Amino acid sequence: MSNPRLRTLGDKTAGPGQPVYVTGEIGINHNGDLENAFALIDAAAEAGCDAVKFQKRTPEICTPRDQWDIERDTPWGRMTYIDYRHRVEFGEDEYRRIDEHCKEKGIAWFASPWDTEAVAFLEKFDLPAHKVASASLTDDELLRTLRATGRTVILSTGMSTPKQIRHAVEVLGSENILLCHATSTYPAKAEELNLRMIHTLQAEFPNVPIGYSGHETGLQTTLAAVALGAVFVERHITLDRAMWGSDQAASVEPGGLQRLVRDIRTIESSLGDGVKKVYDSELAPMKKLRRVKGVIAEAEEAGGTDAAATAGASGEPARV
Repeated sequence: MSNPRLRTLGDKTAGPGQPVYVTGEIGINHNGDLENAFALIDAAAEAGCDAVKFQKRTPEICTPRDQWDIERDTPWGRMTYIDYRHRVEFGEDEYRRIDEHCKEKGIAWFASPWDTEAVAFLEKFDLPAHKVASASLTDDELLRTLRATGRTVILSTGMSTPKQIRHAVEVLGSENILLCHATSTYPAKAEELNLRMIHTLQAEFPNVPIGYSGHETGLQTTLAAVALGAVFVERHITLDRAMWGSDQAASVEPGGLQRLVRDIRTIESSLGDGVKKVYDSELAPMKKLRRVKGVIAEAEEAGGTDAAATAGASGEPARV
């Protein structure tokens, strides 16, 4: 693309001047149940999200060996941690059905691979992007593997220092990535969101689009991220915040997701282009309410180039 801050995400484009790309992060909030996944996809599609995102792990690689045999209580009874990791992991058959369901609903899907085998697994599908979770930002082998796919890579920057972020960008290459500001606490406190980092990242990486991956409760701060210039938004979604699972409490329920997407669209349409103008809708109030035209208006009238008259005749807003 000619604009270095635009990125292709399937049949859509993310970046300045484009609609905010909204992703509902399902992650493992499906709790290993395909029907839950379908219901979350339906909720995201109905809300107007552009995509949903999952997480893909190879349990034996991503689970430290000394934790495999630790037992824990789960909704399916007491089991070892490695068995639990397998219990909430979808295989190829499930993802084929997810792929088909998303196509039926007109919504894209992609995932965060946590290891190189997971990348190979996801490459079986025609995905709009890959996502690097904040926890994986320092995994150079994974980053190089993702870069080699040629797909757009979305990189979350939670729990990372500026030097670590710069190194990850160097490994991935800046020409095909989208950076997301994030704070990796579940849920994150408002005072630790540091939304002005969106501007910091914009200045640090002028050729990279900047988004926001939120883990807070509530919607206001995510909307503020859009107002600050985030071109990509990701929030965890759930059917019920009281469901079992570590990410549920920091997730948005279907009703909240609908309000979030609605308000994002309102905000992006209200931001404008930053050029001051007099709109046609202002001409009648100006005629009725402005008692003194002022020296500028008089000078323009004297020159025959009154801004309001010109705007009224042409139907175009007058730039001032």
